[in-house]
Amino acid sequence: QVQLVESGGALVQPGGSLRLSCAASGSNFSPYRMGWYRQAPGKQRELVATRTGGGITYYADSVQGRFTISRDNAKNTVYLQMNSLNPEDTAVYYCYANDGIQDFWGRGTQVTVSS
Repeated sequence: QVQLVESGGALVQPGGSLRLSCAASGSNFSPYRMGWYRQAPGKQRELVATRTGGGITYYADSVQGRFTISRDNAKNTVYLQMNSLNPEDTAVYYCYANDGIQDFWGRGTQVTVSS
């Protein structure tokens, strides 16, 4: 059974930094794309960043230049380095993976940016 487990969510002050991690596990699981979505209160889930196994990345305009996604293919682990955080980044962040057939989701980790 495929599982995605996030970690690293916390309360941080505006301008601070945080790094999220997500480890994917499961027999014969080789995700094509891994990344992060987020959902703020009262809003729909939105794509934050993704990275393919070949290193192709995507960032939402709202996080471009502040967030960096990285990936360890051997460990099926994806990271999100978040810098210059602002209150608009407050959300539950969900790990995401796609194996070319279907999507997989983690349970989410809370990121709160507040003074």
